[in-house]
Amino acid sequence: MRLIPVALALFWGLNWPAVKISLSLLPPFTLRLLGLGSGALLLFLLARLRRADILPARAAWPGIVAGGLLSIAVFNLAVAWAQLSTSTARAAVLTFTMPMMSALLARLVLGERLDGRRALALLLGGLGVAVLAWPALRAAASGTDPSALRGLVFPLTAAFGWAAGTVCLKRWPAPGDRAVVTAWQLSIGALCALAGMLLAGESFPLQGWSARVAGALTFHIVLGTAVAYLLWFVLSERISATTASLTTLAVPVVGVLGAMALVGDRPAAQDWWGFALVLAGAALTVLGSVGAAARRA
Repeated sequence: MRLIPVALALFWGLNWPAVKISLSLLPPFTLRLLGLGSGALLLFLLARLRRADILPARAAWPGIVAGGLLSIAVFNLAVAWAQLSTSTARAAVLTFTMPMMSALLARLVLGERLDGRRALALLLGGLGVAVLAWPALRAAASGTDPSALRGLVFPLTAAFGWAAGTVCLKRWPAPGDRAVVTAWQLSIGALCALAGMLLAGESFPLQGWSARVAGALTFHIVLGTAVAYLLWFVLSERISATTASLTTLAVPVVGVLGAMALVGDRPAAQDWWGFALVLAGAALTVLGSVGAAARRA
């Protein structure tokens, strides 16, 4: 059980460069259909082995649909396009503004109090995004790279999707077996990817495969999606929220280091400052939420 947080940090962190490598051959909708569909199938199988009811209660569907569309479909598809638009390291860190976005949306939608710790976290995260966004804004404004903004918009869209889905699940909790609820959310994401694949005219490539791409795709499907979601399900039921939160904090760090080792990312000095500010804000948000939950208990 103690190794699960380490495994999750490695699987989700290294999934960033694995997706980048897979996207060198596979179109984004096709890749997400394979990953999300496999995760859903594994969790449905787990639910059947545990003899859980596959069909959730009616009260669970608003949360399932909201989570499936926002936290799964929007997040995963926007991450794929983010990786096609900017470096893997930048995409991973910008996407990890999601804890801060969750805190802000919870304040606006649910009326949760924004204490001093969260306000400082939002300030640090905002400064980090500004530092990372400056080169893209400058390139777009000067006309040297009009497409540079996509490398900023897509990862922040992914972060917003995850945060909005999290807030929606607080507003409409999805009761029932967690494996079943997660499986249905992944299924909704896979259906969105299938619709996009058909509309975009994507097809599964039969040529151009290499051992590197095949290995990255296998890692993404088996470890980065299916096994990772299964481990997260086990983790969330059996150990403390503190350990789970610390696991999420390690993911972008592993993602940046993995991108440097596997896809040749070389962040500039300015990038490292942005990374540090965003991760500091995320740490304050996540650990502050855990502390508040412990005090309420």
